[in-house]
Amino acid sequence: MEPGTQAHDWIRLVRIETGDAVLEGELALPADPRGLVVFVHGSGSSRHSPRNRYVSMALRSSASVGTLLFDLLTESEEQRDAASGELRFDVAFLTRRVVAATDWATRIPDTEWLPIGYFGASTGAAAALAAAIERPDDVAAIVSRGGRPDLVSANELAKVQAPTLFLVGGEDYPVIEWNRAACAAMRAPAQMEVVPGASHLFEEPGALEEVARRASAWFRRFLKGKRAAAG
Repeated sequence: MEPGTQAHDWIRLVRIETGDAVLEGELALPADPRGLVVFVHGSGSSRHSPRNRYVSMALRSSASVGTLLFDLLTESEEQRDAASGELRFDVAFLTRRVVAATDWATRIPDTEWLPIGYFGASTGAAAALAAAIERPDDVAAIVSRGGRPDLVSANELAKVQAPTLFLVGGEDYPVIEWNRAACAAMRAPAQMEVVPGASHLFEEPGALEEVARRASAWFRRFLKGKRAAAG
Protein backbone atom coordinates (compact mmCIF):
# COMPACT_ATOMS: atom_id res chain seq x y z
CA MET A 1 0.00 0.00 0.00
CA GLU A 2 2.84 2.41 0.75
CA PRO A 3 3.73 4.71 -2.13
CA GLY A 4 7.34 4.69 -0.95
CA THR A 5 9.78 7.45 -0.17
CA GLN A 6 11.05 9.22 -3.25
CA ALA A 7 14.76 8.97 -3.92
CA HIS A 8 15.11 12.75 -3.80
CA ASP A 9 13.28 13.20 -0.46
CA TRP A 10 15.48 14.85 2.16
CA ILE A 11 14.65 13.44 5.61
CA ARG A 12 16.06 14.16 9.04
CA LEU A 13 15.08 13.76 12.67
CA VAL A 14 14.41 17.02 14.50
CA ARG A 15 13.83 18.25 18.03
CA ILE A 16 11.23 20.93 18.63
CA GLU A 17 11.51 23.03 21.78
CA THR A 18 8.13 24.18 23.07
CA GLY A 19 9.11 26.00 26.24
CA ASP A 20 7.93 23.22 28.54
CA ALA A 21 9.17 20.21 26.56
CA VAL A 22 11.35 18.99 23.72
CA LEU A 23 9.39 17.01 21.12
CA GLU A 24 10.81 14.49 18.68
CA GLY A 25 9.91 14.80 15.01
CA GLU A 26 10.73 13.87 11.44
CA LEU A 27 11.04 16.52 8.73
CA ALA A 28 10.92 15.35 5.10
CA LEU A 29 11.24 17.57 2.05
CA PRO A 30 10.92 16.64 -1.62
CA ALA A 31 12.79 18.58 -4.28
CA ASP A 32 11.32 22.08 -4.71
CA PRO A 33 8.49 21.76 -2.14
CA ARG A 34 5.42 23.96 -2.58
CA GLY A 35 4.57 23.94 1.13
CA LEU A 36 4.95 22.12 4.44
CA VAL A 37 2.21 19.95 5.93
CA VAL A 38 2.37 19.55 9.70
CA PHE A 39 0.73 16.32 10.90
CA VAL A 40 -1.25 16.46 14.13
CA HIS A 41 -2.00 12.92 15.26
CA GLY A 42 -4.97 11.75 17.25
CA SER A 43 -5.28 10.45 20.78
CA GLY A 44 -3.06 7.56 21.76
CA SER A 45 -0.96 7.91 18.60
CA SER A 46 2.47 9.33 17.73
CA ARG A 47 4.65 10.35 14.81
CA HIS A 48 5.03 6.63 14.09
CA SER A 49 1.34 6.26 13.16
CA PRO A 50 1.32 4.02 10.04
CA ARG A 51 -1.72 5.84 8.67
CA ASN A 52 -0.14 9.28 8.92
CA ARG A 53 3.18 7.99 7.62
CA TYR A 54 1.43 6.57 4.58
CA VAL A 55 -0.39 9.84 3.89
CA SER A 56 2.79 11.87 4.43
CA MET A 57 4.65 9.86 1.80
CA ALA A 58 1.73 10.18 -0.60
CA LEU A 59 1.63 13.97 -0.12
CA ARG A 60 5.33 14.34 -0.80
CA SER A 61 4.97 12.26 -3.94
CA SER A 62 1.74 13.61 -5.43
CA ALA A 63 1.44 17.12 -3.96
CA SER A 64 5.16 18.02 -3.78
CA VAL A 65 4.89 19.22 -0.19
CA GLY A 66 7.23 18.69 2.71
CA THR A 67 5.92 16.95 5.81
CA LEU A 68 6.56 17.26 9.53
CA LEU A 69 5.48 14.39 11.75
CA PHE A 70 6.12 14.99 15.45
CA ASP A 71 5.10 13.68 18.85
CA LEU A 72 2.63 15.92 20.64
CA LEU A 73 3.67 14.36 23.97
CA THR A 74 7.00 13.50 25.54
CA GLU A 75 7.64 9.90 26.60
CA SER A 76 6.76 10.63 30.22
CA GLU A 77 3.59 12.47 29.16
CA GLU A 78 2.60 9.52 26.96
CA GLN A 79 2.94 7.20 29.94
CA ARG A 80 0.86 9.54 32.08
CA ASP A 81 -1.78 9.86 29.41
CA ALA A 82 -1.92 6.10 28.83
CA ALA A 83 -2.84 5.68 32.48
CA SER A 84 -5.23 8.60 32.87
CA GLY A 85 -6.25 9.83 29.41
CA GLU A 86 -5.97 13.35 30.80
CA LEU A 87 -3.96 14.89 27.94
CA ARG A 88 -5.44 13.39 24.78
CA PHE A 89 -8.62 15.46 25.06
CA ASP A 90 -6.94 18.59 26.44
CA VAL A 91 -7.32 20.61 23.26
CA ALA A 92 -5.81 23.78 24.74
CA PHE A 93 -2.68 21.87 25.78
CA LEU A 94 -2.36 20.13 22.41
CA THR A 95 -2.96 23.41 20.57
CA ARG A 96 -0.01 25.01 22.33
CA ARG A 97 2.19 22.16 21.12
CA VAL A 98 0.96 22.56 17.52
CA VAL A 99 1.56 26.32 17.65
CA ALA A 100 5.09 25.70 18.96
CA ALA A 101 5.80 23.30 16.09
CA THR A 102 4.41 25.83 13.62
CA ASP A 103 6.60 28.60 15.02
CA TRP A 104 9.61 26.30 14.84
CA ALA A 105 8.93 25.56 11.17
CA THR A 106 8.63 29.26 10.36
CA ARG A 107 12.04 29.98 11.90
CA ILE A 108 14.37 27.35 10.46
CA PRO A 109 16.03 28.06 7.08
CA ASP A 110 14.80 24.86 5.43
CA THR A 111 11.11 25.71 5.81
CA GLU A 112 10.72 29.36 6.85
CA TRP A 113 9.63 30.35 3.33
CA LEU A 114 7.02 27.58 2.89
CA PRO A 115 3.27 28.09 3.36
CA ILE A 116 2.00 25.71 6.04
CA GLY A 117 -0.83 23.21 5.98
CA TYR A 118 -2.18 21.02 8.77
CA PHE A 119 -3.29 17.41 8.47
CA GLY A 120 -5.15 16.57 11.66
CA ALA A 121 -6.59 13.20 12.68
CA SER A 122 -9.21 12.50 15.34
CA THR A 123 -8.59 14.77 18.37
CA GLY A 124 -5.54 16.18 16.59
CA ALA A 125 -7.85 17.80 14.06
CA ALA A 126 -9.39 19.89 16.86
CA ALA A 127 -5.92 21.06 17.92
CA ALA A 128 -5.05 21.85 14.30
CA LEU A 129 -8.16 23.99 13.86
CA ALA A 130 -7.49 25.83 17.12
CA ALA A 131 -3.83 26.38 16.20
CA ALA A 132 -4.85 27.82 12.83
CA ILE A 133 -6.79 30.49 14.72
CA GLU A 134 -3.63 31.36 16.65
CA ARG A 135 -1.47 31.55 13.50
CA PRO A 136 -3.75 32.83 10.71
CA ASP A 137 -0.88 34.35 8.71
CA ASP A 138 1.07 31.09 8.64
CA VAL A 139 -1.55 28.37 8.05
CA ALA A 140 -2.86 28.25 4.49
CA ALA A 141 -4.87 25.01 4.42
CA ILE A 142 -6.21 22.25 6.69
CA VAL A 143 -7.30 18.67 6.09
CA SER A 144 -9.10 16.78 8.84
CA ARG A 145 -9.23 12.95 8.73
CA GLY A 146 -11.93 11.45 10.92
CA GLY A 147 -11.60 14.59 13.01
CA ARG A 148 -13.24 15.70 16.24
CA PRO A 149 -14.09 19.33 15.38
CA ASP A 150 -16.87 19.09 17.97
CA LEU A 151 -14.13 19.73 20.53
CA VAL A 152 -13.87 23.29 19.15
CA SER A 153 -16.84 25.61 19.63
CA ALA A 154 -18.81 26.91 16.65
CA ASN A 155 -17.79 30.46 17.57
CA GLU A 156 -14.12 29.48 17.42
CA LEU A 157 -14.51 27.54 14.18
CA ALA A 158 -15.88 30.69 12.59
CA LYS A 159 -12.51 32.34 13.28
CA VAL A 160 -10.53 29.82 11.22
CA GLN A 161 -9.27 31.52 8.05
CA ALA A 162 -7.62 28.56 6.34
CA PRO A 163 -9.63 26.60 3.75
CA THR A 164 -10.55 23.31 5.41
CA LEU A 165 -11.42 19.87 4.07
CA PHE A 166 -13.26 17.52 6.44
CA LEU A 167 -12.80 13.87 5.42
CA VAL A 168 -14.96 11.32 7.21
CA GLY A 169 -15.71 7.64 6.76
CA GLY A 170 -19.17 6.69 5.60
CA GLU A 171 -19.52 4.28 8.52
CA ASP A 172 -18.11 6.65 11.15
CA TYR A 173 -21.07 7.64 13.28
CA PRO A 174 -21.55 10.12 15.00
CA VAL A 175 -18.36 11.69 13.60
CA ILE A 176 -20.17 12.39 10.33
CA GLU A 177 -22.68 14.66 12.06
CA TRP A 178 -19.98 16.41 14.11
CA ASN A 179 -18.06 17.20 10.94
CA ARG A 180 -21.16 18.34 9.09
CA ALA A 181 -21.95 20.79 11.90
CA ALA A 182 -18.35 22.04 11.96
CA CYS A 183 -18.33 22.58 8.21
CA ALA A 184 -21.51 24.63 8.49
CA ALA A 185 -19.94 26.77 11.24
CA MET A 186 -16.95 27.73 9.12
CA ARG A 187 -16.68 31.11 7.40
CA ALA A 188 -13.53 30.18 5.52
CA PRO A 189 -13.93 27.94 2.46
CA ALA A 190 -14.85 24.52 3.83
CA GLN A 191 -15.93 21.21 2.38
CA MET A 192 -16.96 17.88 3.88
CA GLU A 193 -16.36 14.71 1.88
CA VAL A 194 -17.47 11.22 2.88
CA VAL A 195 -15.38 8.19 1.93
CA PRO A 196 -17.99 5.47 1.33
CA GLY A 197 -17.67 2.32 3.41
CA ALA A 198 -14.81 3.64 5.55
CA SER A 199 -14.72 3.43 9.34
CA HIS A 200 -13.04 5.84 11.75
CA LEU A 201 -9.50 4.56 11.09
CA PHE A 202 -9.98 4.13 7.31
CA GLU A 203 -8.66 0.58 7.53
CA GLU A 204 -10.83 -0.77 4.71
CA PRO A 205 -9.17 -1.60 1.35
CA GLY A 206 -8.61 1.58 -0.65
CA ALA A 207 -9.93 3.92 2.07
CA LEU A 208 -6.64 5.46 3.12
CA GLU A 209 -5.56 5.76 -0.50
CA GLU A 210 -8.70 7.81 -1.08
CA VAL A 211 -7.85 10.03 1.90
CA ALA A 212 -4.37 10.63 0.49
CA ARG A 213 -5.74 11.41 -2.98
CA ARG A 214 -8.27 13.95 -1.71
CA ALA A 215 -5.83 15.53 0.74
CA SER A 216 -3.22 15.88 -2.01
CA ALA A 217 -5.71 17.66 -4.23
CA TRP A 218 -6.65 20.06 -1.42
CA PHE A 219 -3.07 20.98 -0.63
CA ARG A 220 -2.20 21.37 -4.31
CA ARG A 221 -5.08 23.81 -4.55
CA PHE A 222 -4.40 25.92 -1.47
CA LEU A 223 -0.70 25.69 -0.61
CA LYS A 224 0.58 28.30 -3.02
CA GLY A 225 3.14 31.06 -3.03
CA LYS A 226 5.97 31.67 -0.61
CA ARG A 227 6.07 33.01 2.90
CA ALA A 228 8.26 36.00 3.63
CA ALA A 229 11.40 34.72 5.34
CA ALA A 230 11.72 35.66 8.98
CA GLY A 231 14.00 38.59 9.36
